[in-house]
Amino acid sequence: MVWWIIQQSQRRRHPLPFMMEQRMSLVNVKLKWVKDRILDSVVARERYLRPMLHLLEHISSDPRGYVPAYELSRRHRQLSLANRLKVAIFLRRFPAIFRESSAPGAGKRIPCFALTDDALCLRRQELQILHHVEMDLVDRLRRLLMLTTGRTLPLHTVDQLRWDMGLQPDYHRTLVPRYPHFFDLVQPPGDERIWIKLVSWDDRLAVSELQRAAREQHEDGKCLAFPVRFTRGYGLKKKCMAWLQEWQTLSYTSPYSDASGLDPRTDVSEKRIVGVFHELLHLTLGKKTERRNVSNLRKPLGLPQKFTKVFERHPGIFYISQKLGTQTVVLKEAYCGGRDLLIKHPLVEIRERYVAMMRARMPTTERRAPRKEMEMVGLRTRDTHTMDADQDDNSGGHTSMEESSEICDFNYDSFLEDDFDEVIDAPFS
Repeated sequence: MVWWIIQQSQRRRHPLPFMMEQRMSLVNVKLKWVKDRILDSVVARERYLRPMLHLLEHISSDPRGYVPAYELSRRHRQLSLANRLKVAIFLRRFPAIFRESSAPGAGKRIPCFALTDDALCLRRQELQILHHVEMDLVDRLRRLLMLTTGRTLPLHTVDQLRWDMGLQPDYHRTLVPRYPHFFDLVQPPGDERIWIKLVSWDDRLAVSELQRAAREQHEDGKCLAFPVRFTRGYGLKKKCMAWLQEWQTLSYTSPYSDASGLDPRTDVSEKRIVGVFHELLHLTLGKKTERRNVSNLRKPLGLPQKFTKVFERHPGIFYISQKLGTQTVVLKEAYCGGRDLLIKHPLVEIRERYVAMMRARMPTTERRAPRKEMEMVGLRTRDTHTMDADQDDNSGGHTSMEESSEICDFNYDSFLEDDFDEVIDAPFS
């Protein structure tokens, strides 16, 4: 549908009705959130994956070949597990991965956990793949730093994107020092944080995924259109369709270029913001990340206040899943309406095999993922990351949203103001 919209706009001889407004101000299009069950399932299937891999990596690196349960329980907070869920109980849910035994202790035998043979084999394959794709992961980290205005980020900000980008937990101690010609770890005066700094710029990497696709199709790179896919039954109204048609024909600003001259209160600037997140999600393995992971990036990326409002304003490009007690932003084009990525990174395939092992011998009742015991991922980490003063995601925004069709209303007041009426009914703020 979007390509038809673009073709129609190119055939017009008369100026488009909203074109001047989009270049001079921000057209406030109000769109409601619509549930996408397929993309929700993409997020939900990794419900237990991250804490499981954290424990697997810790056990596999232990020279004893096993770890006592009481030592693993000390990592409870790092796993983001619910307070009532013990680590040992969590491990017993996945007997195809973790093998329980016992070891002599002070007066009694203590439970211990090791990896099964199948889990050890898959872990070795994962380490081999990590070695082969190391340069790809380095380039992803370099491109992330190239997106920032100062070519530098605090380590804790990168840590929030580490899992999504495929970086190992100790990347700053192992990966970064191996490439001193790319990265440097610095501590600015008066700042307790350690920052990772880009040492050299690479023009080869400063090309967005949208620009790469345009070059392959031999298209003009000045007014690039984003691939758009609406959820089935969305029902886009004519006014919204006209606005989207014109918005797609606005000039495209590369996320790697200097955009300080753009007026943030225009649709041209908003298209640049969409391009930044479009590129950022392409840097992740699964083309998705939790919304709070980008809340600290406003100043480094040079974005205006409430910058993640673009996720609601462009539901054909991004989808916000409410699964797992958090908000996850998914790049819709990467899945093209299905549950699987169109292009899978080797590490994604490894993670999918881990998920299959987790379900292989899981009791039937556990496969249904009861909310009371296992709705854990993201519930504790919500308060662990310090947010910068971007005032974007302070409220958390975890209120459930009704399944509703799209509405369209044009309001020419800028949504950058503090008294902005919410674009959607749920409090995303």
